[in-house]
Amino acid sequence: MPTTSLTASTVSFFRPDQLAEVLDRHARWIKGQPGGARANLAMADLEGADLSQRDLRGARLVGARLARGRLNGTNLAGADLFGVDLRDADISRANLMQTDLRGARLRAADFSNANLKGADLRAGTLEPGGTARRGAGPDAQDAESARQIHKAALARLQNGLTAEGGIPTDLTGAVLRGANLADADLSGAVLQNADLSGAVLNGADLTGARLNGANLSGAALDGTRFDKADMVGTRMADCDLSSTRIATAQMTRPIDSMGSEIQRAIFDHERWIDSFGQRGQRADLDGTDLSRADLRNVNLSAASLRGANLSAAALTGARLMMTDLSGANLEGANLMGADLSGANLSYAVLTGADLTRVRLGPAAIKDPSGRPTGRSWAANLMGADLRGALMVGTCLVQANLSDANLDSADMDGADLAGAKLQRAMLPGRPPRRG
Repeated sequence: MPTTSLTASTVSFFRPDQLAEVLDRHARWIKGQPGGARANLAMADLEGADLSQRDLRGARLVGARLARGRLNGTNLAGADLFGVDLRDADISRANLMQTDLRGARLRAADFSNANLKGADLRAGTLEPGGTARRGAGPDAQDAESARQIHKAALARLQNGLTAEGGIPTDLTGAVLRGANLADADLSGAVLQNADLSGAVLNGADLTGARLNGANLSGAALDGTRFDKADMVGTRMADCDLSSTRIATAQMTRPIDSMGSEIQRAIFDHERWIDSFGQRGQRADLDGTDLSRADLRNVNLSAASLRGANLSAAALTGARLMMTDLSGANLEGANLMGADLSGANLSYAVLTGADLTRVRLGPAAIKDPSGRPTGRSWAANLMGADLRGALMVGTCLVQANLSDANLDSADMDGADLAGAKLQRAMLPGRPPRRG
């Protein structure tokens, strides 16, 4: 049986027969049968494991790696999932009532129709050796004696630790359709681009949560708290907000609330694009304040936005091919899935921006009638500040990243084939190079 003692550099690895024995003994423990023992899979590497339909009530899974795992229909009620890695996992229809999910990595996980009633999804930190830093209770003394904090990508995204001193729980892009999150504590959690449509959030605490780009359409929000939450670009169609606490939340600035000149410029630019320059005119929005603007799916390709303020703007799915964004402020902007092929982002500020699956490869150059010329134009990010940016699965083929600062950026799966990286400051873990 592999060791489950938690040291600073060890992770537990289980052969299939060893994992089967742990699960069998846990099943006996649940039923009170002889030879039973609570499953201790803390810090275990179980990536891709199939634990679907299992009864894992009360199991200890602190810091376990279950990315891309199958836990659909699994009973995890009361389990200790502190700091667990469940990225891209299937947790649909699972029972997670009263589970401890503080500091968990749940990016792009599927929680559809799961029961998370009363779950704790606040921030948390795993100290070296796998000790759970819970901030209160019996583990607090251990946390105080640890020598240093293990800092994950989410902490870097928010330029450090949360007010509680832990890593925020990462639910970016997670699917929570129809999930029961009643009375769940999601304060400080990152739910950017998460799908919460039809979810039950009655009595849930989303104080300080990051919900920009999230879909809450049709969600039940009786008594839900959104105090100081980031809700730029959050969709809330068919929601009753009468009993929510939302007055202090940061909301989107819709285009129709901006000046008529800005509205006209965007309208004329889209006409200019659609008519291949025959009608309307190219937008000149240099230096314009578009902070927190709702620009989802907008087409500003080839527009001029030099030095514009787009901080915290909602730009998911936007078309910005060959757009001039040199020197622009895009701090904390949500650009997930946007097309910036051939764009000029030289010396732009993109700290903490979400560039997940963004296209920053070369743009095909076309003639005035829209036909390809066979030539292309590479994206320019020379000198750009990308510290703490989320660049998961981002296409940076042939991009110019000379002198760019990518410190603490999350570049898991980023494609840097042919990219120029002279004098660039890269994150500690080298990205995949296509």
